[in-house]
Amino acid sequence: METNNAYYRNFESQLDPIFRPDAFSRPDDSDDKKFYRTDRFVSHLDSLALDTARHIIKSLIVEKNPAILDLMAGWESHLPEDLDASRITGLGLNENELKNNNRLTQYVIHDMNENPELPFSDASFDVVINTVSVDYMTQPVAVFKEVGRILKPGGLFLVIFSNRMFPQKAVKVWQESDENERVILVNDFFELSGAFEKPSRYVSKGKPRPKDDKYAHQTPVSDPIYAVYAEKKGGVSKGKRPAIRDWYGERMSAETLEKKKRTVKETLHCPHCDEKLKKWEVPDNPFCQTWDNHFMYICFNDECPYFVRGWDRMYRETNQGMSYRLMYNPENDRCMPIPVPTHMALKDGIVEN
Repeated sequence: METNNAYYRNFESQLDPIFRPDAFSRPDDSDDKKFYRTDRFVSHLDSLALDTARHIIKSLIVEKNPAILDLMAGWESHLPEDLDASRITGLGLNENELKNNNRLTQYVIHDMNENPELPFSDASFDVVINTVSVDYMTQPVAVFKEVGRILKPGGLFLVIFSNRMFPQKAVKVWQESDENERVILVNDFFELSGAFEKPSRYVSKGKPRPKDDKYAHQTPVSDPIYAVYAEKKGGVSKGKRPAIRDWYGERMSAETLEKKKRTVKETLHCPHCDEKLKKWEVPDNPFCQTWDNHFMYICFNDECPYFVRGWDRMYRETNQGMSYRLMYNPENDRCMPIPVPTHMALKDGIVEN
């Protein structure tokens, strides 16, 4: 108990935003049962982001025929079709949506914001999944404690989220945080619950939005996917779950990649995606001149696997919110990464297509 109290005091001393009195208030604090009574048969992720979520779920669930709880479920399942489970229970607020979720074997209507106590017995599930809805929890730490209660020791709690929401029902601390800070928030919920091992994190962003998506004309980028997950304390097989790796693009062998890099001087094509490199003018910076030459060649293909997978790698190395593009230096005949914070970064320096 003293350790937990010290942990809380440590957070408070750092002015963690989740301790603000209004942190979990919402623009619309009316009864959730009334709000969610309206059917909302809408997709909360584009098709590629949904595939990514399913990839994460399939990668992390290693139990055979697990009992799964889909927490705050709706009409659209995020579970992979080929995932075998002994039962899949959905907990949500809209009965029509839950009835249309063809992956559920049973469902329960329950308002967690009104009562965070989950209507299930201790250690009754192997896996609990919460997808694109943690931002609506007004008592998240209490819910996470309850998830710890109903999970078997060593069971998985996986929280997946993106950057889309119903703003009238998303809590204030979530709306005021940026995407990287939201990962920290969810990590805090896990740790403050006291029920789980140290959480792991995964990010997938920068993938191209499907051409047939209704928002493709507004943004070329697929919805980002963030995952924070941990096992319940007390498991005997700690470390049994594999690390998730971004599956985007075909991975070539190191030998093939090096062979392609040796031909860049003649082809000026990216060795990762074979797109033509674009001539880029090195900016005039008298305070920090890194290169002697005036021009480089950069791959500006937003669908290049090197660029897309870079978001996850940089995130793992704590450079959150960054990726990198391939840059070729003609002076020393060398390929190297150049960090970029957005898809549009450096593009104003293109001088030749």
